[in-house]
Amino acid sequence: MDFNLSREHQLVRKMMAEFTENEVKPIAAETDKTSQYPRENIEKLFNLGVMGMCVPKEYGGAGADPLASAICIEELSKQCASTGDIVATHNGLCCDPIITHGTEAQKAKYLPMLTKGHKVGAFCLTESDAGSDAAKGQTEAKLDGDHYVLNGSKIFITNGYVADVFVVFAMTDKSKGTRGISAFIVESSFPGFSVGKHEEKMGLHGSPTAEIVFTDCIVPKENLLGQEGKGFKIAMQTLDGGRIGIAAQALGIAEGAMEEAMAYTKGRVQFGKPISKFQNTQFTFADMAMRSEAGRLLTYQAAVLKGEGKRFTKEAAMAKLFCSEHAMLTTTKALQMFGGYGYTKDYPLERMMRDAKITEIYEGTSEIQRVVISGNIGL
Repeated sequence: MDFNLSREHQLVRKMMAEFTENEVKPIAAETDKTSQYPRENIEKLFNLGVMGMCVPKEYGGAGADPLASAICIEELSKQCASTGDIVATHNGLCCDPIITHGTEAQKAKYLPMLTKGHKVGAFCLTESDAGSDAAKGQTEAKLDGDHYVLNGSKIFITNGYVADVFVVFAMTDKSKGTRGISAFIVESSFPGFSVGKHEEKMGLHGSPTAEIVFTDCIVPKENLLGQEGKGFKIAMQTLDGGRIGIAAQALGIAEGAMEEAMAYTKGRVQFGKPISKFQNTQFTFADMAMRSEAGRLLTYQAAVLKGEGKRFTKEAAMAKLFCSEHAMLTTTKALQMFGGYGYTKDYPLERMMRDAKITEIYEGTSEIQRVVISGNIGL
């Protein structure tokens, strides 16, 4: 088994590390402070081919594999988890289900928009009373001649107030439970589509999160994604892939926090020597490095399995669970090394710790990941 990255993947990492250092890091603190969507950098990422990078070349994408995508998200998240989140949502939760389940006509129309067309994508599943229990969703879609009429609302939608294309899940037959859920491709320009509340969050301030409202929203019949009643399966398959992106995001946050702490402790002198020379500090860094290596192996394994067309549900859940808990623990311990300075906004650790927390919650809480894992180990 070869654990070495290919030359192509090494080049992807180099490109994204340079972009993150030169373009993302300088504005990360201001992005968080102002809750400003990093529009210019997202446009640059479109130009680099990162947005929609796994889209096949014939539809305008780079034809990259899931591992390349994970590496991009990991590198971006080392300095700005908001930027990593925007990319992960666009690539994993919007482009991917259209690639996997779309008709030829849908792929030919929407994938070029989401790559060369610089249109941002989003994913609409969560509702106020339907979080982990997605089957409780109340948004309805009724067929009316040559179109569906959608009514309802979705909450906590990443990219919500900047996105142009949404993959939306709605009940086409409530009597069938999960088998009554269908998926649709919805454009923000469709009649009856509107953006509701803009969420003010604890972290990820640069990632635009909003409520999406459908009021007699007209969706062409041909925008049904997959078959009617198969939406729940599409949602779960999409979240499997999306969890690789969140694992990569969490891994990046942890790695960024460790790098910041190492630089700080080498320069901070107490009791006559840098605090990096104290054994307790070194043991803490050893644990961080070990968990990052383990998290990277889990994440890359899941990405490779996905790229090979093999089942990866368990592996993605393990990667997401491990890396998100690693990010939370690492940012907490790294902040502690800064003492009182870490609790101020003069350093990025408090931002990184706030950003890390959401990785334990969205795209399936840590509790849900344990349910997924236990259900896939033969119990």
